Amino acid sequence: MTDSNASAVVQEFWRRMATNDFPSVAELLAPDFVLEWPQSKERIRGPERFTQMNVEYPAQGRWRFAVNRLVGGDTEVVTDVTVTDGVVIARAVTFFTVAQGRVARIVEYWPEPYAAPASRGHLVERMD
Repeated sequence: MTDSNASAVVQEFWRRMATNDFPSVAELLAPDFVLEWPQSKERIRGPERFTQMNVEYPAQGRWRFAVNRLVGGDTEVVTDVTVTDGVVIARAVTFFTVAQGRVARIVEYWPEPYAAPASRGHLVERMD
């Protein structure tokens, strides 16, 4: 698989996620697909569970996804994505493994924003 193909699969993944048609996203997942969330120590196995989790996830409205950055390799792709339902705004850093044109594995981190320590205020500038 080439870099452009793995990246194209991941771009299509996020395009389909943005439709909120989660069964269509499952079509891009390998039969033995695994999603891991190391921060909460959770693992989801299989396209069906992935679909069910997304359908059942509580939201205030339709999910919207903005890909801030995508870095692709031969079979590995990393994205930085902003996710919102119109009320909650979150950021996800997602590591994809693509095999045979399908997403085989995702390891995803959901970093929480936090206040910068005052002790380094003289060294930094605020980002919006």
